[in-house]
Amino acid sequence: MPSRYRSFRCSVPWLILLLQALLLLRSFLGFPGVSDTYSPSNSYPEFQDVNHMVIFGFGFFLMVLRRYGFSSTGFNFLLVVLGVQCSMLAEDLLVFLRGEQNEVGLESLARAFVSVTAVVISTGAVLGRANPVQLIVMTLVELTFFYVSRYINERFLEVPAPLTGMHVYLFGAYFGLALASRFPEAPPGLDKSRSTPKSELFSVLGTVFVWVFWPSFNSILPFLKMQAVINTYLALAVSAVAAFMLSALTSKDGKFRMAQIRSAVLAGGVTISYTAERIHHPWIAMILGLLGSVITILGSHCVQRCFNPALKLQDTSGVHFTFGLPAVLGAVATVVLIVVEDGIDTRWNELSRLGYDAFVYIGAFCQTISTALITGLITGLILNIKLLKAVHVSKYFDDQFYWEFPHLSVGF
Repeated sequence: MPSRYRSFRCSVPWLILLLQALLLLRSFLGFPGVSDTYSPSNSYPEFQDVNHMVIFGFGFFLMVLRRYGFSSTGFNFLLVVLGVQCSMLAEDLLVFLRGEQNEVGLESLARAFVSVTAVVISTGAVLGRANPVQLIVMTLVELTFFYVSRYINERFLEVPAPLTGMHVYLFGAYFGLALASRFPEAPPGLDKSRSTPKSELFSVLGTVFVWVFWPSFNSILPFLKMQAVINTYLALAVSAVAAFMLSALTSKDGKFRMAQIRSAVLAGGVTISYTAERIHHPWIAMILGLLGSVITILGSHCVQRCFNPALKLQDTSGVHFTFGLPAVLGAVATVVLIVVEDGIDTRWNELSRLGYDAFVYIGAFCQTISTALITGLITGLILNIKLLKAVHVSKYFDDQFYWEFPHLSVGF
């Protein structure tokens, strides 16, 4: 490796070894009253789908940069397998705080995978600018604050546990945006930050993986699983169709834009994630998919041209309009659905209860976003201390900074 690239031999391996040893020790000791025995389960197909989606899907989805393919897939895999172990301990801690009994099974492992998705989404915002040490620290800090946010929603706002788990889109997107605002701005016109047809093709492959397995992701936590699967698929199908339509309508030459389609085809799955098991009419799921695609396409124009320059944000893979804005739309749809459906059967003397339920859900979403933004800013300041060896802006988006290449050809 050329001398101009910094070596992480004295930091990354030892940090991983330390964390793995601590996780093993904590797993061995356990929490009082929390069982460490395995429980039978028949949900392996759903878990396997979620596993494929998070590792294969998001790993390839992030391969959008021309010189950052190794790091996009490799670091995503490292963060997922490390974060899942941390999440399983956090799940046991939540069980301990609730005073419940828990057994190790595919259900707890699936909840851990869902929680780690917040880290994967946040990684997309700082893609190419954070080194492995910073990403590992970010994973630990973000998962900690995400579970704190979940505990607040479940314990004090009494939001159902499956719904708090689906807050990963909101938390991951806005935590990543706040985190990205604390990193130095990349030099204008940096050639390494652009994509190529080959990198776009790999990213589309990841998008297809995520799209195919998203119904399993949205149905792994809710109780009405089949209803969640059907509604999610309908929303995804409509958002995919709308993505092609809107991409051609909004481009100057009437051609499809792959960057827009990659984001918009997934918008339906994000938008309907909160209400997938509550919707009883297919047309509602289809409308949410359409609105999700619309807000993603329009948001990609407004956010990139107005919002990001004003706040000096560098959202590398577009997590704001891919996950953030559709998640906000889904949060609003949840409140509207509660008011409309529950209000039909509510008597006049029970309207106060209906208003209270709507207020609680609004509070839960606002608490999630606020916690993500505040903790993301704090984490961004922590990651830029000298001890964590922040990457110089000239080495952004460069695989050679971390990976060994048999040939160091120019423009690989």
